[in-house]
Parts: sequence; C-alpha cells; structure tokens
Amino acid sequence: MSDDLITTPDPMTYDGPVGGWGSAKGMAQVARAARPGPGAFETLRRQNKPGGLMCVSCAWGKPPNPHVVEFCENGAKATLWDLTSERCGPDFFLDRTVTELSTWLEYDLEMAGRLTHPLRYDAASDRYLETTWDEAFAAIGQELQALDPKAVTFYASGKAGLEASFLYALYARAYGHVNLPDSSNMCHETTSVGLKEVVGSPVGTCVLEDFEHCDMIINVGQNPGTNSPRMLHPLQEAAERGCCIVAINPLREKGLIEFASPQSVWQMTVGAPTEIADRYLQVRTGGDIAALTGIAKHVLALERAEGGVLDHAFLEAHCHGVQDWMDWVDATDWADLERVSGLTRDAMEGIGAIYARSKAVIGVYGMGLTQHVHGSDAIGALVNLLLLRGNIGRKGAGCSPVRGHSNVQGQRTVGITEKPELVPNDRLRELFGIEPPMEEGWNTTAFVEALLEGRAQGYLGLGGNLARAVPDTDRVAAAWRAMPLTVHVATRLNRTHLMPGRSSWILPCLVRAEQDIQSGTNQQVTVEDSFSHIHGSIGKRTPASPHLMSETAIVARLAQATLAPNPKMPWDSWAGDYARIRALIEAVYPDDFRDFEARMNEPGGFYRDNPARNRDWQTESGRAQFTCPADLDATGLGERAGVYRLMTLRSNDQFNTTVYGMSDRLRGIEGDRMLVMMSPEDMAAEGLAPEQRITLDGAADDGVVRQVEGLRVVPYDLPRGCLAGYFPELNPLSPLSRGDLASDTPAAKGIPVRLA
Repeated sequence: MSDDLITTPDPMTYDGPVGGWGSAKGMAQVARAARPGPGAFETLRRQNKPGGLMCVSCAWGKPPNPHVVEFCENGAKATLWDLTSERCGPDFFLDRTVTELSTWLEYDLEMAGRLTHPLRYDAASDRYLETTWDEAFAAIGQELQALDPKAVTFYASGKAGLEASFLYALYARAYGHVNLPDSSNMCHETTSVGLKEVVGSPVGTCVLEDFEHCDMIINVGQNPGTNSPRMLHPLQEAAERGCCIVAINPLREKGLIEFASPQSVWQMTVGAPTEIADRYLQVRTGGDIAALTGIAKHVLALERAEGGVLDHAFLEAHCHGVQDWMDWVDATDWADLERVSGLTRDAMEGIGAIYARSKAVIGVYGMGLTQHVHGSDAIGALVNLLLLRGNIGRKGAGCSPVRGHSNVQGQRTVGITEKPELVPNDRLRELFGIEPPMEEGWNTTAFVEALLEGRAQGYLGLGGNLARAVPDTDRVAAAWRAMPLTVHVATRLNRTHLMPGRSSWILPCLVRAEQDIQSGTNQQVTVEDSFSHIHGSIGKRTPASPHLMSETAIVARLAQATLAPNPKMPWDSWAGDYARIRALIEAVYPDDFRDFEARMNEPGGFYRDNPARNRDWQTESGRAQFTCPADLDATGLGERAGVYRLMTLRSNDQFNTTVYGMSDRLRGIEGDRMLVMMSPEDMAAEGLAPEQRITLDGAADDGVVRQVEGLRVVPYDLPRGCLAGYFPELNPLSPLSRGDLASDTPAAKGIPVRLA
C-alpha cells in the first residue's frame, strides 16, 4: 500500500458499559450455543451462595450476604458450558481420527460437548475408542509402575476441589515424586514467591470486607470486566462512595472505565453507568515498576516538603531495608522513570499526591504485573508503595492479587506444590506411613524443559489443556506425543488430548454442578477463594452420563491401581465419604482447617487467616521488606529497534483456554481470533491498514525460530511499541526461556516480537 494512502485509523472500542444489557446478551449467546440441560438456571440462582454451587470460573470472594443474583457474565458462561446438552461419546470418535480433529479450532472441539465414556487411544486406527473404567485404571496403574516416578508429572488445572486435590498430592508423594505443577505456575506463582519474600505471605492480605473501608484502590494490570466481573460490584460501591480508583494498565479496558450493574433496575433502564477509574494511566508494557516508583518518589518528596505523610511508627516497628530503598529512589532519575513507564512525571506525581492523603489503600493486581521477567520485583514495587503509609495489616488496606481459576489458591494450600518445604512432611509420614520425596520437583517450566529434552516419560492431567497453555506451544506439540503415557481427567475434548502419547487415556469426570453420589449420598466439595476463605459447594444436576466418575473417585482409583496396599491409605473409604478426606486435611493442616466440617458452609466462607494481615512478617528479616528492583523495565527487554512488546490476553468469550465464542465485546472486536492489536499510530508508521494480515516473528534471541502467520491487524488504544493478542493462539511466540527470574512464571505480558 502506498504511503499517501496510509491514514491513522480509529481504534476499536465498545460503546456500552461493562454489565448492562450487553452482559445479558453475551450470556444469552452462550446459552444458545451450549443448549444447557434442565435445571441450569436453578443452578445459577444458587451459585456462590451457601448450599449452592461455587463458581468454576474465577476465584473472586463470595459475600456472606449475597445479592439476589450472585453470578457474573463469565460465571454464568462457565456454568452453562458445563451443563450443555451436547454429548461427545464413543460414536463421535469412531467417525473421526485424531489427525482430523487436530485441524479443528479450539471452539469447535469444545462444541462437541461433554465427554461421556472413558477412552483409550488406538494408534492403529488413530482413534480414541471406548474402554471400561476397570481396564483404564488397571492399564494406567501398571504403566505408572513401570516408569521412573521422577520422570512422571501430575498436573492440576486449578478447578478440582480441595478433597480431590489433597488426595492427588498425597498420591504423587506416595508414588515417589513431587512433580506437581499447577496453573498457578503460569500466572500467580510470581505472587507465591515474590509476595512471600516481601511480606511473608504467598497470598493476598485483604479480605472482601476491606473493599468497604478503603478510600483509594490502585489497580495494576488487572481487567475485571473480562477476568473477574463480580469484582465490579465492590468497585462500583467504592466509586459511588467517593473512593479514588486508579487504573494502571497498557490497554484501555471497559471494565476499568464504566459499569452498569445488572442488579440495578435504574441502571438497566434509564440510569447512567457508574464511572470506575478516576485516573487511568496507560503505562507502557513492563513499565509498572517505573510507574509505581515514580508515585512513591513523589510521596517521599511530599514527606520532605510538608511532613506527616509517611507512617514513621509503622516503618520503624515493622519494616526492613527502608533507607537503602529510599537512597535508590533518590538516585533514580525522573527521566528514566518517564521513559520506561511511558508516563509523564505530572501523571505519576498526581497519583502520589492522592496516595499521600488517602487513609486506607488497597493495591489490586493481576497478571499484567506478574507475567514479566521481573514480575516479582514489580510486586515488590507495589508493596514498597503500600508500606510507606502502613497500608498492609489494617482494615481497608492491603495487597490483593486477583487469582484466576476457582480453586488454584486452594490446591496449593493442600499440598499441590513441587517444593517439599511447603508441606508438613512429618505429618504425612506419621499419618500415612510414606516417605515423601524431599528433593524439589518440576514446576510447569521445568516439566516443559524436561519434555523438550526427552526426559519426561509420563503425564497425568487433573483438568486443563496444558500443551496449549504453556509457552512455545509449537515446540511442545512436537514433543508431547513422544511420552510413553498421557492421561487426562477431563469434561470436554481439547487440543492436548489430540497429542496422544504412546499410551493415552481420557477419563471423563463430573462437573462441580452435578450430583456426586458416593455411598448413596450426594457429596460436597470445598474450594478456596482469592481472600483465603473456604467454601462448601454441592452439585444438584443429573450427571451428563451415567458413565462419569468424580475427580475425587478417579484420583482414588488411580492411586489404588498404582500403589502397593497400605492400611493407612484406604482409598475406597476416602472416596466413599468426602468428610473423611476433610478430616485428613484438618489433621495435616490443623491451623488452617480447624473445625473444617463444621465451618465449611458458613456464609461468606471461613477464613484460614494470614499472618501478614496481622503484621506477623514471616520473612527472612522478620519484617516487611523494602526491595530495590534489578531493572526499572519489568520486561527486561530494554530498547531494541524494531522490537515490539506483545501481551497475550483473554477475550470476553473465553476462560483460560476455553473459548465460548468469537466475540470480544468489551473491546469492540468480533470474529476471527487470529489477530494482533496495535496502536493506530504504529499502524500508520508501519504502513498497515485495519484487517491487513501480517506475520509476527519472535525476537527473543535465544536461537529458537518462532513465527505466527495470518494475523489481522486491529487498531486499539494502547501505547506505541506495544501489541496485544489472544492466548493461546499467540503462545508459539512466547519463549520458555523468558520467565520471572524468581518464580519461572512465563513472561507472557512482555514477549519480544518483530513484524516479518
């Protein structure tokens, strides 16, 4: 296209607010596609309420006094998707080879419906064939016995309840490994490591009630409209009472701009939506450390000019490294802070002035902060700012990471971790007569490295679509099928299932909304939310197939088939009554799960406490730790000519790798997911027109060739030099070699790419 025809296009946008009738329309579209069975809407009526279903989507807290409707658009989509009337039975696979199915889109695989029978892969016909549960368990157990346990990985997606998760972790240790990666390794492992280093807690310090008492919220790299819509209610209430909400995010996201509550007749008819963010700082990708440091630098200047800004008593009694950090801030030049953050000094000083006069501040963050090479340092930068005025460990203040999957935090709480020191191994020895492995196992990155090097021999997945969720997906796909054994506990078909190992099995399970009948009784399961509250959940719907088993029962049967008999591990008994498993959890973790059975159905859940919330700093220094980052630029990329910074993210019709449809309504984008968002100014400079197809090349300089072709260019409001596109379609560009230096969390928000 000739230069004289290139103009700066208008960015895509959505005219309506988050929520409102657009949300209702979005749910209706998914309902039409999923065709949920009878009772689905009764399930939604009881969702996130005592005696009902706890949402299988995000891990946002469940209030003790729920709204009449306590589900959001995304939570409704997840439930309706689970309760589809579509079925993916043995006949489906008889008609289609795995090779053919591998050409299908993620969405089309999902649309095949719920899996109904256990399946084994038959290499001769290249098909999954029906099998029996007994045959599957016997064969898998025998194959696991023949493998080196240290070369086998047990992955968990973050959905299974505490009961199944506890047994899964126990099974792994009894088998002989702690290769226990979970979905946290790809998102908030940075929190588990970075936040723990500075405040002594691997989870957030806030509870849901704190949002009722804060007068400032700093939201960094977190998009509630797409990722956690129920969060919009406390944000709306905070905004309406005058709380200042500051959004720091590269993209202008509707969920941080305006919200019309579906609970409000006024806003659903003639009323105006609520404006959410008072200030919106469009930070450059990876510029959060610089932005937060700039805000803090002005707070220090105000203290020196006016006094009375810092909480000196708190700093003296509770903090370590204060002066070293202040010296570093003083030595950091404003020009560098502006250059790296992409913000003006005035913008950062404006937020600093608001912070200096605010009495109770919550720092909220998501994967926009954590998925960087220096993600742990970015968390430290936010904590530095909060500590200046004692904004951790008191009402209405604290650090609040927003978790993704509904029980990802809880799975770590009950032992799904590759780090032996995080588990009370002495209690496991005493209670179960096993010798837990004490060497560190594989997290997700270590597993993928082992896979690419040919060292991974077996994979057992408790949910998830891991081969599509990890970095370097093209390289992973080529290596996955070389494993001798792959086993998937699943509800629907996904692309990872279509990379069968030499022996491959699909074990279909119940969803959380379905009845889980064991020994004649419908069993409850439990989950932990982002605020460390434990909730009971019970399904009421008829299972999609009489041939399904629960996740808990599947784990127990696999363990029975694999392990030598042990009278201290009665797997049948545990699977027959989940209360017995909860008693085990309480015995292993007595401080967190005191009176577990009696408290699990408390409205709002029961709190398992957090030392940092009580200003008990379980850090190396015994105090809250100020830290100086290794680099102001969280991406670690520096300035490289022609290199863009790519962020991967979800669309509005998506949860993790599950794609419900082709609408990204809140960004005004519809249709084909093979796209890249680019600032209109960059498009004009590159001579690109909207919808033009381009190719992106990886620019990691690690010797690996990475490329994604056929991406349509979409103009969007984001900083120059920054790109955005969908996960998992752009994961082939994300290098396994680039992750948070402290936690290995993939740097999916700072992927170096070039235009081909």
